[in-house]
Amino acid sequence: MSVVPYKDAQAGKKSQVAQMFNSIAGKYDFLNHFLSAGIDIYWRKQAVKVMAQNKPALLLDVATGTGDFAIEALQLNPDKIIGVDISEGMLAVGQQKIIKKNLTGKIELQVGDSENLAFADSTFDGTMAAFGVRNFENLVKGLSEMHRVLKPGGRIVVLEFSKPQAFPFKQVYNFYFKQILPVFGKLISKDQAAYTYLPESVQAFPDGPEFVNILKQVGFKDTKWHSLTFGISSIYTGLK
Repeated sequence: MSVVPYKDAQAGKKSQVAQMFNSIAGKYDFLNHFLSAGIDIYWRKQAVKVMAQNKPALLLDVATGTGDFAIEALQLNPDKIIGVDISEGMLAVGQQKIIKKNLTGKIELQVGDSENLAFADSTFDGTMAAFGVRNFENLVKGLSEMHRVLKPGGRIVVLEFSKPQAFPFKQVYNFYFKQILPVFGKLISKDQAAYTYLPESVQAFPDGPEFVNILKQVGFKDTKWHSLTFGISSIYTGLK
């Protein structure tokens, strides 16, 4: 049973996730930085460093949202980054940022389904996603697509929330994530479901070694993962 934002709705996870992100798009960046005390910025920087080993010229950022990960990945000096997302609302916010930063020649944002990418096999030097694969309707299918569009030798980098295990951090984190975060999320975004869905989707996500096994299952080699900030999030990587 997949976790969905709007439990009473008939629509599938994919369209519900698109609806949810369209609803919170205008407040998403603020909430991200506010609710994580800005540490999400550090996490993205760490994930980009992992991709640097491949010196990618053409990058695909899947579930790009408002483009923060793509913008951070410009540190790698690629020729171009293409970001795809199913939420037009999030992409509109991202496009405004890209225009404001004068990055239109470097980053191109497109509406796209992560489970059915509109690119030929072996197109990209790197595929990446930050806090997006958790929202895939079909995780195996989405990761298989990220593998398919990679050139041989290309790298995948996935940054995703995980579940801390160590006492007492696990208990403090769970209290914050389940009791505090949904209250602030609802107050600021005005979408009650969005920040209830967040902890639920993290809880249901196959993190750590389980996620690494899925990467192997879809064909990735040399798979690795390491956790960040007491296990709140993790970086996963593999090669085609």
